[in-house]
Amino acid sequence: MPQPSTGTLLFVGCATLDSIALVQDYPAADSRTVATDFATAGGGPAATAAVAAARAGARTAFAGVLGTDEEGDRIVAGLEAEGVDTSAVIRDPGVKTGASVIVVSRATESRAIVTRPVPPVSFPAGSRFAELLPSAAWVHVDHLGWNAVAGAGADGLKISVDAGNPIPSFSPRGVALYVPTIERLRAEYGEDLSPGDLLGKAVDDGASAVVATAGSEGAWVLERGGEPVHVPATPATIVSTLGAGDVYHGALLAAVAAGLHLVDAAAFAGRTAAASCAGLDGRSMIPRQAISPVPA
Repeated sequence: MPQPSTGTLLFVGCATLDSIALVQDYPAADSRTVATDFATAGGGPAATAAVAAARAGARTAFAGVLGTDEEGDRIVAGLEAEGVDTSAVIRDPGVKTGASVIVVSRATESRAIVTRPVPPVSFPAGSRFAELLPSAAWVHVDHLGWNAVAGAGADGLKISVDAGNPIPSFSPRGVALYVPTIERLRAEYGEDLSPGDLLGKAVDDGASAVVATAGSEGAWVLERGGEPVHVPATPATIVSTLGAGDVYHGALLAAVAAGLHLVDAAAFAGRTAAASCAGLDGRSMIPRQAISPVPA
């Protein structure tokens, strides 16, 4: 049985403020479209993962860069309301906080995103981030957080990587929990390989464990020295899939840190992400749930 990790799960990378509209069909040019719902909520891969982990009972912290604007204030307040430690957040008056306008279509169960880019994620020497990093039980990074953690010296850290988005110059070597999409693995290793072979390539490249997500097809799991296992998707009532992948990452890490076997953790993450799809935004329907390790 895997042993539970003690300490904080540190999430490093992107946080945004999202304004979301639910429509039947995407607007045409020069049209007026009636929305059936609106929402404003926090977003961003690492920040939403931190919320999902916190709702699963984990002790969490988020580190990223925000402006000193209203959007940044609302992001920090939202994270703190979830019990996420924001002491490592940098507030930089020289940048604008990341923000998005998102249109969700009922007809296609898809979304279109217009975004103001998130500032680069970096932390000065002697910052609170430098204090939290070496003591964290796990460090989870998205595509923006990877370089900040790798540049700070990742030796000895248990790192979880959200690799759904491209990460320049990334290698899974030394990564304890590598979580790409199947599409990302195919882009890296070849379209003609089976999911099991793709995961095997990532392990050969240095990852200790790989969980590759594939939306409605579920996920594939492989630990070094083991065999690939398919974890089916959980049926979902879908209002919006916004943030579902980020929720998956946070729930997965919380379950692994709580001591679940990786296959059971992937199933827990799938159920959590599926439940989150019942909300228009990426966070409001994340369940609050305690994790109980499965008996050996």
